[in-house]
Amino acid sequence: MKAMTQMMTVAAATLLLMACGNNDSTSEVSGMTLTQAVNENPARDPENLKRDVYRNPIETLTFFDVQPDMTVVEIWPGGGWYTEILAPYLKEQGQLYAAHFPQSETRDFYVNSRKKFVERVASDEAFSAIQVTEFAPSENSAIAPAGSVDRILTFRNLHNWYMGGGNQALEGAFATFYTALKPGGILGVVDHRLPEQRPVTEQDSSGYMKASIAIAAAQAAGFVLVAESDINANPEDTAAHPRGVWSLPPTLSLGEQDRARYQAIGESDRFTLKFKKPETSS
Repeated sequence: MKAMTQMMTVAAATLLLMACGNNDSTSEVSGMTLTQAVNENPARDPENLKRDVYRNPIETLTFFDVQPDMTVVEIWPGGGWYTEILAPYLKEQGQLYAAHFPQSETRDFYVNSRKKFVERVASDEAFSAIQVTEFAPSENSAIAPAGSVDRILTFRNLHNWYMGGGNQALEGAFATFYTALKPGGILGVVDHRLPEQRPVTEQDSSGYMKASIAIAAAQAAGFVLVAESDINANPEDTAAHPRGVWSLPPTLSLGEQDRARYQAIGESDRFTLKFKKPETSS
């Protein structure tokens, strides 16, 4: 009887050790927390860290409820400011699609931006799990397999699509996002805010746009607006500058003209919108 008791004790201890080992293993592969991906991440360019005060990545990604085991699409990541955060955050448990400029694009800025991004994916271990796709607002782009995505994120892109193709381009973009998202999936949108009382024609070239225009285009595609946030608001920005939003940092397109004033204003006032694809079709 004593021997049987000893065997049971050893077995229980073995199971306990196995459980502890499994917990340690889980901890090892869990990857970065969001705070670590923002503040303790060697993949981030030191110059990009300086812009956190304006872009508020922890608060923004928390508002969009981006979890490390999700499938996420970042639209037009450019040089990868947000990608530097998302790639390591999602690498171990999730999946990141970077829907960059289309390969058919011939303009130098777009060609060079995509080329540099693809080169970084091939050479930077932090970016190695990224799937690079492409997106054009007026086309039915395959940004990810249909119905496979938990979150789609677009940062300061809508104004470009609007200036290039008006409401039609916006609605085309949102239709593409709707197709890629799972039922219940979230679309997160940040862009430069044009005050609602201003003429809509100011959207044509200023880089600012009205939140109401973005909301209407998303709703036309079937999305439901679930929340708005002032996380990225800047009350010092009047959205009335000689060269539009590009008068402000980081571009400072006026050079030394009123540079100190624009630096004191900081980056643009931005709306932050959270949309949901309904769980079931109506």
